[in-house]
Amino acid sequence: MAMRNPFLTSRTLKSLQLPSQCLRRSFHKKSAPASVPQPTPFVPNVETFLTLIGRDMSKHASKLPSWEQLFTLSSPELRELGIEPARQRRYLLRKREKFRQGIYGPGGDLEKVVDGVAQLRVAELPLESSSSAGSSSSSSSSSSSSASSSLTSTATLSPGMKRVIVNLAPDATGYQHEASKQVKKFAHMKIHNGFMIKGPFLQPIKGSNGSAALIKVEEGMWEDKLGQKVDGGERRRAEVRAKKRSEERRKGLA
Repeated sequence: MAMRNPFLTSRTLKSLQLPSQCLRRSFHKKSAPASVPQPTPFVPNVETFLTLIGRDMSKHASKLPSWEQLFTLSSPELRELGIEPARQRRYLLRKREKFRQGIYGPGGDLEKVVDGVAQLRVAELPLESSSSAGSSSSSSSSSSSSASSSLTSTATLSPGMKRVIVNLAPDATGYQHEASKQVKKFAHMKIHNGFMIKGPFLQPIKGSNGSAALIKVEEGMWEDKLGQKVDGGERRRAEVRAKKRSEERRKGLA
């Protein structure tokens, strides 16, 4: 009677797994490196980016002399440059990946920025015409009715107009709308109470009644805030609070 080799099955499985592992390794070697995003007017260089993300990362600006290095260096390479501890490197990698994907903090999508300062203002623009040359009679009648209803004015808004937030240079006093230019919406900013601009890190301009504000680069504007330990954290919280209660009781009896 022939004896079955108990190692035959394991050897067969290993031989089947090896090609897939090799293919996986070769795939990772051939994968294209991550793209380097273009700087934005609000984030033109490495120092500004590190200042915005906070956690005292701006002290490492001299270790990352170029924009390309900021977005291409790996964690071991960042460690060799002296960016410590490891949680700081993980934080930097996470924030730069968000920037690469176009996920910005307040001000990151602004286009008119001078020396890290930009102006946001609430402006009145004419409503877009809802009728087109090739529309049907039903659509034209509905559009005309909607247009007539939109032309009704309010106490503070002119008829046939709408309010939007526009980005201007810091010293600009007025806004001239270009019909060919599409109005852009800015993240984290909104119109409040009909005419006031509201958003994080805004500094209202004097005399604008809240309809215009400046925003400038500040330390930690885009920082992910760390949690604070209350009464010693989760593991020691019950013990610390019990000691506090006993101490309060002793003070009450004294």
